[in-house]
Amino acid sequence: MDKYIFNENNSLWYELVGDYYFPCLAVPAEEKQSVGVWGQRHKQYLKEHRPALYNALLLSGKLDGYLADIDQQAQEMMNLIVQQMAQAQGITEALKSTDQMAWVGMMNNIRASATEIVNTEIIYS
Repeated sequence: MDKYIFNENNSLWYELVGDYYFPCLAVPAEEKQSVGVWGQRHKQYLKEHRPALYNALLLSGKLDGYLADIDQQAQEMMNLIVQQMAQAQGITEALKSTDQMAWVGMMNNIRASATEIVNTEIIYS
């Protein structure tokens, strides 16, 4: 019996393992992209709540690109929301230089609110 055979009906190669032929399948190689905290959160969400989409992206080799895109969108949205909320509440560099603790408290509140918005709009949807 041959170690490898080719099936013309489905264009797949098969390898003999023991007494059985198994298809020689490989996940397509994908370009490595860095995935930040937002992408990691979305990946965990996909694993737990959308396993079909997660597996489809993983098997097609598009998962890292998808997560990097989500990460970039979330980071841009976070920066924009923090900037707009700080401007709307009148939090300036002058406040930072005069009353640092008040500035830190206000900015922490803004970042927490912005994080919730980004989680709701992008990460967990």
